[in-house]
Amino acid sequence: MRIVIQRVAHASVTIEGKVKSKIGKGLLVLVGIEDRDTKEDAEWLAGKIANIRIFDDENGVMNKSVIDIEGDIIVVSQFTLQAMTKKGNRPSYIKASKHDFAIPMYEYFCDKVREQIKKEIGTGEFGADMKVELLNDGPVTIWIDSQNRE
Repeated sequence: MRIVIQRVAHASVTIEGKVKSKIGKGLLVLVGIEDRDTKEDAEWLAGKIANIRIFDDENGVMNKSVIDIEGDIIVVSQFTLQAMTKKGNRPSYIKASKHDFAIPMYEYFCDKVREQIKKEIGTGEFGADMKVELLNDGPVTIWIDSQNRE
């Protein structure tokens, strides 16, 4: 499971002209799922998201989590995070999970994020053509791969 965390001043997801989710200060999380991902991966990443200290404290040091600042989170599925680009110029998405595996894993991941931050989160819609808007704050963008825990 690969995620991209973006610290945002605000973010939203629009589908077919209607806003599905909208947040103020917090995190926009893009998630790409592959077949070898497990519930343990989802749980580990949910803990990372909730507790990663990328918000400024009173001294301007990134020392606070989204929980600490009582921020919000939107989680958006993005199969293109599983792109393989080694050969040629057209990315291959063969590693990205199909709907029958990815949807339940995405929903499980979202549930785990909710449990971690103890509040509702915004989501996209799996497989939909989404328009994601954000104002990246910092900018701060972090990529984490549960299969390569560095």
